[in-house]
Amino acid sequence: MFNDIDFSKMNELLQNAKEKIQNFENDAAKREFTAKSGGGLVSASINGNFEIIDITIADELFEDKQSLQILLISAVNDAIKLAYEDKKNTAAAMFNLGGF
Repeated sequence: MFNDIDFSKMNELLQNAKEKIQNFENDAAKREFTAKSGGGLVSASINGNFEIIDITIADELFEDKQSLQILLISAVNDAIKLAYEDKKNTAAAMFNLGGF
């Protein structure tokens, strides 16, 4: 069953895969994703680790707490979606996984 497999190269293959994954994670962490809501009244930026790195809120929204909350949630969720899709697409391309 395993007669045609060269196990001496298995460690090298695993090390290469580990390095690719680490590089992928490092590159992803450096990326930034920004989404806006309310026609640009709120903007949220996150990095590839899904950490919020910036939020911008137009001054006029401070008078309307409910609208501010809705627009803030929307901008953050959209930024997370952008980062998630980018990470998924980059991983698929990197590992040649097609539509996975």
